[in-house]
Amino acid sequence: MRRGLVHVLAWLLATGAAVTLSWWGVHTVMAGTAYDPPRALPVTAADATTQGAKALPSPTHRPSPSTGPSTRPPAPTPTPSRTSSPSATAASSASGRVKSYDTDGGRAVFDLGPSSATLVSATPGTGWSMQVWKTGTWIRVEFSSGADRVSVMCTWHDGPPHVDIGNY
Repeated sequence: MRRGLVHVLAWLLATGAAVTLSWWGVHTVMAGTAYDPPRALPVTAADATTQGAKALPSPTHRPSPSTGPSTRPPAPTPTPSRTSSPSATAASSASGRVKSYDTDGGRAVFDLGPSSATLVSATPGTGWSMQVWKTGTWIRVEFSSGADRVSVMCTWHDGPPHVDIGNY
């Protein structure tokens, strides 16, 4: 009986130590990432697009089932594009306008205020990785795949925020 109790106690201590070590390792790695928690943004009745760019679909959009005939016409379904030129979509928000920049390397979404900007999200494309740098007057998102580099740079040090995209 005593021997079994010693084995259970040893197993509990070893399991507790392993869980603690695993949590500490994951916490340390995640603390060093450039992850910004997602923010909820208001959706307007008619999302405005800029420069004739097509709106990008939401990755979580699901069509709702219909139980009967609808009185309103169906909304057009946007098609995604993956080009090296940026396509920007905008929607109103309390702090500014939210714009999405789609490149070969991935998508960067900024909330552009009157005198500053924040990064809403950055998602690398398949086979690409991403790195983010932030200061008080600019944000840079760099997507990389092998020797290919695509940078999305948002600056506001000398006026309202401005976004430039460069392929290196």
